[in-house]
Amino acid sequence: MSEEYIKENIIKDKSNEEKELELIISVLKAKRDLNMSHRNFEYAEEGLIDYYTYQIKANQTKLDYLMKKARKKGIALDMVNEIYIKNNKAQ
Repeated sequence: MSEEYIKENIIKDKSNEEKELELIISVLKAKRDLNMSHRNFEYAEEGLIDYYTYQIKANQTKLDYLMKKARKKGIALDMVNEIYIKNNKAQ
């Protein structure tokens, strides 16, 4: 016996504006994570130094990738846009 599944709802694609906003938010989160990794590294005890070094490298690589992707799409991140997005993201 095989069951047939029928798709009930059509999945709506995101608009370009929604995709760009999602990318900008990802960049901001990656920047925050990188800054947090740097702060944690500064206070790391002997056993966690390698861990935080790895986190810094991983977060930097992620941020570089996202920034490269944003540049290709022509998205410019400046301080004013970052502040605007941070303030309006909560709403």
